[in-house]
Amino acid sequence: MSKQYNILILGASYGSLLGSKFLFGGHNVTHVCLPAEVDLINAEGFRVRMPVKGRKDQIEIDTRKLPGKVRAAGPADVNPADYDLIGLAMQEPQYRSPGVRELLDAVAKSRVPCMSIMNMPPLPYVMRIPGLDYKALEPAYTDASVWQSFDPGTLTLCSPDPQAIRPPEEKVNVLQVTLPTNFKVARFESEASTAILRDLEKGIDAVRFDAPEGKIELPVKLRVHDSLFVPLAKWAMLLAGNYRCVTKDGMRTAQEAVHTDIDTSRSVYNFVNDLCVTLGANPADLVPFEKYAAAAQSLSRPASAARALQNGVPNIERADKLVQLIAKQKGLSHPAIDAGVALVDARIDANRKAAAAKA
Repeated sequence: MSKQYNILILGASYGSLLGSKFLFGGHNVTHVCLPAEVDLINAEGFRVRMPVKGRKDQIEIDTRKLPGKVRAAGPADVNPADYDLIGLAMQEPQYRSPGVRELLDAVAKSRVPCMSIMNMPPLPYVMRIPGLDYKALEPAYTDASVWQSFDPGTLTLCSPDPQAIRPPEEKVNVLQVTLPTNFKVARFESEASTAILRDLEKGIDAVRFDAPEGKIELPVKLRVHDSLFVPLAKWAMLLAGNYRCVTKDGMRTAQEAVHTDIDTSRSVYNFVNDLCVTLGANPADLVPFEKYAAAAQSLSRPASAARALQNGVPNIERADKLVQLIAKQKGLSHPAIDAGVALVDARIDANRKAAAAKA
């Protein structure tokens, strides 16, 4: 085994998928999460269930049986300087909550390499893309000021392509993978920090799971890329699928969002990919629409943004607005994106008014 790393992950829901991969490689992982999650994970670890190609039954990873050690802690109980790598796996609005905000600032000031696995790229990561007015992008963030202490060179983005949910009937330490694709991460500015990612990538590749039929390879790998734009391939998927799950009177599945009007979906998707190319992406960094549309056939749930709005949440990640604002700086716009952003704005406004009326 290569060097053993100590890894801090903010968030224990989606973050536990990547956490389980690191634990398999013999690394130690600390998750920052809510008090009830802290107690449960420290007592029982967590379980990750995933389908494996060519196998009828899913496999279940029990972190108590893995070589690495997992622990959970509250935001005030960790020191970022004690870690080799820090993962950001909460939704963007959560970083301004009391306790988490202070920890994020300490993470920034520690200069420990930090990898975001949010759909919404942190503002310092966007600042690694040259030629934009970054100040004008702040309205897309719930509170852009939480990112101000970061040196952009210490922050990278990992595209959260694998899909996973917490089954509602299970305890909160259970994660069900519904689409076992790979995490795609851009390199850091520093060679030494990037070397950590490459080390982790190799370790995850080497993992074999003890199944009844023998040792098997597991899906969901980490893939390190030199291009800043590879993780931004997710933008086209979010705007053609996830945000279009939001409807005026509720929500629809991602499959319906993409396939009900395939021509509009394709048009939005290709517009966003073209925008990424304008920013400097190589078309090879991006995922063609046909590949995404095929994967979307199996997305039988509404996206998390649509579910959050349906549940009355007053803030969600606004990658839709970020893309719209970046396009505007390049003199570009798309009517379906503009209409979608306006619809999400209206739904958020209604949720905030409803919350204020209850208060």
